[in-house]
Amino acid sequence: MLLSVWSWWCSSLLVSVSGAGAPEEEMKMEVLHKPFICRRKSKNGDLLLLHHEAYFENGTLLLSSRTIGDKQPVWFTLGIREGIKGWDLGLRDMCAGEQRKLVIPPSLAYGDEGKGKIPPKTTLTFKIELVEIRNGPRSHESFQEMDLNDDWRLSKHEVKEYLKKEFERYGHPPNDTLNEEMANDIFTREDKNKDGFISSREFTYKHDEL
Repeated sequence: MLLSVWSWWCSSLLVSVSGAGAPEEEMKMEVLHKPFICRRKSKNGDLLLLHHEAYFENGTLLLSSRTIGDKQPVWFTLGIREGIKGWDLGLRDMCAGEQRKLVIPPSLAYGDEGKGKIPPKTTLTFKIELVEIRNGPRSHESFQEMDLNDDWRLSKHEVKEYLKKEFERYGHPPNDTLNEEMANDIFTREDKNKDGFISSREFTYKHDEL
């Protein structure tokens, strides 16, 4: 029974409009190329296949998916803070085949701490080509609706509150025992690192057993 209820729970996740956040430090975006035909634009929750190059402010190449490593484009899930925040902001409403240049300030990149070869308070320039757009396996908007305190992870309390609302929405009577069982089942399946929370990444990437 729980498996069928779990399937119902997954299929009943609803799309919501995310709230406005605090003002961000300015990021510069330039369209370098846009295809004549655009059948679909990228949105939060989509899986994007990207080629990218990153440069320091002096023009020194930091990394390139075309010339470094396996020289293959990379998959990126838009809108879940999988990478730097500047990518989540700068890659929205993009068409397959489109190329953009993003100049991303430290507050939307690696901040005051830096990371690896990137010094603290570094502005980075990215040249990005969107190769392909695919549907994300789960809805980013649904995660935001469930994430009541906006900490980018789901507690068991938040999941149970969402389940209660869904029961009411579909006309089912309250059932705290069933909600508890469902929440426990969800966490058994989804909390992969067993830290007591479901992160945005754990939620967004569909697992084989679902």
